[in-house]
Amino acid sequence: MRQVRHLPTWVAVAPTPPASSVELLSTLPTAAGARAPSDDDLEVAETDGNGEKLLQVGDIARATNKTVRAIHHYEEVGLLRPHARSKGRYRLYDQGALARVRWIGKLHDLGLSLAQIQELVQIWEAAPSAPGAMGRMRAIYTQKLEETRAQISHLAMLERELEASIDYLDTCDTCDPAELVRACSCCNHHDKTKPEPHLVAGIHAGHGRGLGSTPAG
Repeated sequence: MRQVRHLPTWVAVAPTPPASSVELLSTLPTAAGARAPSDDDLEVAETDGNGEKLLQVGDIARATNKTVRAIHHYEEVGLLRPHARSKGRYRLYDQGALARVRWIGKLHDLGLSLAQIQELVQIWEAAPSAPGAMGRMRAIYTQKLEETRAQISHLAMLERELEASIDYLDTCDTCDPAELVRACSCCNHHDKTKPEPHLVAGIHAGHGRGLGSTPAG
């Protein structure tokens, strides 16, 4: 009986489909310590009820020249509340939060502490009526206006004193370079009928016997 040779059987194999771009990206090496991006890392265009884009804490910080830590602290003490959270669980704030942070900054400039600002918010939120709350705020702002005007008046006086002192000292360039400092207490280069500016007179005041003398006792 003749031996029958068996031919090899060829099995059809379907071609492997090309990898998608997502699959190809997932095979790329990442930097040391880095993790592969997830859905939570995707930027989500969140909007409020008026269609305005919500802001992340970094946006609030940049717009108000505050630190991110300061924004978080305002939230911790109850002065700020996030409007929502993104898919990545990031805090999202509306335009009202931006106005609140700027308001806090203005009150800081007026000399109010964070505790005093908290008290203002508590008074506002606990007020039985809107006119009563507005009246309370108006009284506080009126007091701060008076204090600000007094401070401006004081600074204007200091400005005039500085200008007079600089004008007075400008004439010192005509003095003999060899002149001793103690001679400044009886200078002959200035009008004796005009008093020395306080910022100049105080430099050599209190040394009746001249600079460098040794007090008795």
